[in-house]
Amino acid sequence: MSRIVVAEKISPGGIDRLRGDGHEIVDAVGWPRVKLLAALGEADVLLVRSGTKVDAELLAAAPRLSIVGRAGVGVDNVDMPAATKRGVLVINSPTGNVVSAVEHTFALLLALLRRIVPAAASLAAGKWERSKFVGMELEGKVVGIVGVGQVGSRVASRAQAFGASVVGYDPFLPPEKAREIGVDLVELETLLARADVVTLHATATESAKKMIDARALAAMKPGAFLVNVARGSLVDLDALDAALAAGRLGGAALDVFDPEPPDVAHPIFQRPNVLATPHLGASTQEAQERVAAQTVDAVRDALAGAAYVPAVNLPFRKLSDPAGAAAWMDLAERATRFLRGIADGLVRGIAVDAWNLPAEFLRPAALAAVKGALSGSSPETVNLVNALSAARDRGISIAETSHEEKGDYAALLRVTLDVGGRVRSVEGTIFGRGDARLVSVDGRPVEFRPRGVALYVENDDVPGVVGLVGTILGKAGINIGELALSRGEPAGGAVSVLSVDTVPPPDAVVALERAGPIRAVRVVEW
Repeated sequence: MSRIVVAEKISPGGIDRLRGDGHEIVDAVGWPRVKLLAALGEADVLLVRSGTKVDAELLAAAPRLSIVGRAGVGVDNVDMPAATKRGVLVINSPTGNVVSAVEHTFALLLALLRRIVPAAASLAAGKWERSKFVGMELEGKVVGIVGVGQVGSRVASRAQAFGASVVGYDPFLPPEKAREIGVDLVELETLLARADVVTLHATATESAKKMIDARALAAMKPGAFLVNVARGSLVDLDALDAALAAGRLGGAALDVFDPEPPDVAHPIFQRPNVLATPHLGASTQEAQERVAAQTVDAVRDALAGAAYVPAVNLPFRKLSDPAGAAAWMDLAERATRFLRGIADGLVRGIAVDAWNLPAEFLRPAALAAVKGALSGSSPETVNLVNALSAARDRGISIAETSHEEKGDYAALLRVTLDVGGRVRSVEGTIFGRGDARLVSVDGRPVEFRPRGVALYVENDDVPGVVGLVGTILGKAGINIGELALSRGEPAGGAVSVLSVDTVPPPDAVVALERAGPIRAVRVVEW
């Protein structure tokens, strides 16, 4: 079982599921950084929210760490290159707080437009000042959405329900998708000039330059409103304060800051047309439950050895069919582990060829093959996250190629290794509902399931070999479950793969190796 350090408050339901799996939970909520770093010395998993800096120093203090679970959407507080180099999976919850962030956007926007907060404060002070708090309607306005992703697209649909028109800026959104959701896709400068309300839902950039700086604020429509429920680093707070002081903008609503917590002495927090909340975008009971559930479920899958988990730092795009991809990734890794089991020497090259496989499966399958080739032969952890960098560090060439239909199989995967000066290959496919088979070894047709323990035997093609192998294994108490045999030309000998119930004892393997017609014997474990 794994040691899991929980550095920030996470919904107890998710933590209870991890504890129920038998994992050790270390409650480090509220601990000073020095104490947290000390606790990470034996940690396998770290669970955080946005307040813990998972930087190079923290990773260096956690030599066993394999997973960082970020309960939330953003991963700005995680040093992604350092984690990737170490092979640490960074898992987040990309959709858990989407609805809450969308609703908080409108809560702030409507409160700002209708001047709800100062009006409520006035009434609480015993005043009745109806004429002082005349607001504005959202209907008929132009809402400009910067970042039309999970949150931004939902903001668009709700803004349209209020009777507003929507323009959007998102360099990654296909025009046809924008048209489908009713968003007029424009450049950022055009959006700023047209929008009565600009609401930010973009991710932070690595650049130190703020997206909404003095120049962008000057380009905004006079009297417009700015809403930021995305990232504090997107907005130059000093420039925003200056624009508000000059009367350029009608007001601003802010839920995020850089840094957090902000300096509350900043003059922007004293302005009557500014509404600020302490990063409450995800602070609903429902969001906290969803975020914890998504993060914990992904962590549990990773700890259970799932072939694919939706880690942020996987070097391929999000999969539309994770289950289908996972099956082929598992096959690719098992195929490579089989080749490593029957061949000696350093791996110099890895090639993965696919016939009739979905295009999005090829890169994950190739990475799984690299993982299978390097796992157990490297002092550090090799997984899907750092497989490419680990291969490059060792000078291993990697090739991945997609082909049209081949032979008798609906889809086929071939893994080829250049190992120990010899090229070895194995082909595999998946039948029916996940029945994975390897169907050829070094071009020889031989079909078997890559699981459990197998005995790979090369022998002269003469009578009595099968009986001889069975007799030796039988005397050692080894039961044979399946046997696959491939015969070549007489001079080429024969190859067989025997699935056995348990690992044969060393003396039985030696007895097989010494038998006259046997050329080579290898034990492969999956």
